[in-house]
Amino acid sequence: MFKAIRQDLKAVFDRDPAATSALEVVFTYAGFHALIAYRLSHWLKSYGVPLVPRVISQVARWLTGIEIHPSARIGTGFFIDHGMGVVIGETAEIGDFVTLFQGVTLGGTGKERGKRHPTLGNHVVVGAGAKILGGITIGDNVKIGANSVVLKNVAANSTVIGVPARVIKTQGERLPDATMDHINLPDPISDRFLALEQELIELRKKLENRDDSPPR
Repeated sequence: MFKAIRQDLKAVFDRDPAATSALEVVFTYAGFHALIAYRLSHWLKSYGVPLVPRVISQVARWLTGIEIHPSARIGTGFFIDHGMGVVIGETAEIGDFVTLFQGVTLGGTGKERGKRHPTLGNHVVVGAGAKILGGITIGDNVKIGANSVVLKNVAANSTVIGVPARVIKTQGERLPDATMDHINLPDPISDRFLALEQELIELRKKLENRDDSPPR
């Protein structure tokens, strides 16, 4: 447990340029506070301690605005940026060196039992407000755009955006860094509207040329 906490602390400095000292992170970072509470509650849960793990997770939720179920499985080097509104469900599984921004939900889609929350691979980045729902699998090195709603499996080394999310980029090799340019993500819906607008302009020109042509 303590080794994982040290890795979580290191992840803050690796991925947040605003972090200036260990004391600042320990005393002021809500995401790090929520992770410490999760590590403790998960450790107690693994030893069969009743009730106490859920109490710890609920207290952490009140204090940080981040809800992580004690039964979720989270790897090392996990980083929650800002964190308010993050929800991680009971059967969620998260790999190593994953980054979540504020408002992310790893949730279910109904009252199904068993594995009902997502599985995230290693080096996954999930943008602010994104929702990943159901017992789906997100491969390694996947980037999920802000406010996307992901309902299907995503292959490794892909970038997905939209509602519902669509794959807009796939690479055969690992992406070089663990950050994401949220500003310059492609918008396939906007691109399609622009293409339709261009088609209408071309059709209008053809009709105008036809009307202007002399009668035969």
